[in-house]
Amino acid sequence: MKKLIVPICILLFSTSALAQTRSRTTRAKATRKQTSAQANTEARTVGATRVAEQIKNLTRFVYLLGGVAKGIEQADEAARRNEASPAALDQNNRNKATVKASLQNVREGLDQLEITFRSTPGLEQYYLKLAGSAAGAATAEDQAAAGHFDQAGRTMLGVVNRLTDVLLAMR
Repeated sequence: MKKLIVPICILLFSTSALAQTRSRTTRAKATRKQTSAQANTEARTVGATRVAEQIKNLTRFVYLLGGVAKGIEQADEAARRNEASPAALDQNNRNKATVKASLQNVREGLDQLEITFRSTPGLEQYYLKLAGSAAGAATAEDQAAAGHFDQAGRTMLGVVNRLTDVLLAMR
């Protein structure tokens, strides 16, 4: 009987010792690390896509603003010389209002982008490069409100440059 109890005890202790391996927790930690890395990669991809969309929108806007700003300046000059028709003055005022509203929309979009970068894990490290983009758009908005549409366009080019720097940092 003793001969039977000793091997059974050894067998029981060895199976309980085998059951207490660390491999399960290591795998769980590795899985969590992979999940975190995947989440950061996905957040960076989504963030870079949003920055690229802003760059596309802003370059299109600046391109169009150049022509509109030139037209506004010409209409303002004609108004100063009393050579503009009332219809031309009305159209010029509508163009000015449209540019101002567009700049406000751009600023709001950049505000949202900054908030997203500041509050999304995986994107916080790029927030410092992005910070100030919305402030640049606000400056352009103020310049347009003062009638300096050409300068507002130049300020927006600075915002595009900042966004491009963020995109380069994210690759």
